[in-house]
Amino acid sequence: MSDICPKCGLPNDLCICETIALEAQKIKVKIVTKKYGKKATLIEGIGEDVNTKEIAKKLKGKFACGGTHTKTSIELQGNHIKHIKNELIKLGFSSESIEVQGR
Repeated sequence: MSDICPKCGLPNDLCICETIALEAQKIKVKIVTKKYGKKATLIEGIGEDVNTKEIAKKLKGKFACGGTHTKTSIELQGNHIKHIKNELIKLGFSSESIEVQGR
């Protein structure tokens, strides 16, 4: 019984809960200035239903940077504002739900 999702009732390999959660998010992306004038890209508004650890890992690998994550946000080292929207769309987020500030 542990191989069935408790939310949707489908087997775990067919579970669509995270896909639905990705499309329902309202994401805000902005640049913040850290210590010593360093720039960081902050992605906020990700719900707790989404695995931010996995998304952060994929984004850090794609942009070749460091970063961190919490339950509802991801922070990437450096200014990645030009390309972040396309990468989030590739990961399954809806393009209408992504708001990029400071382009």
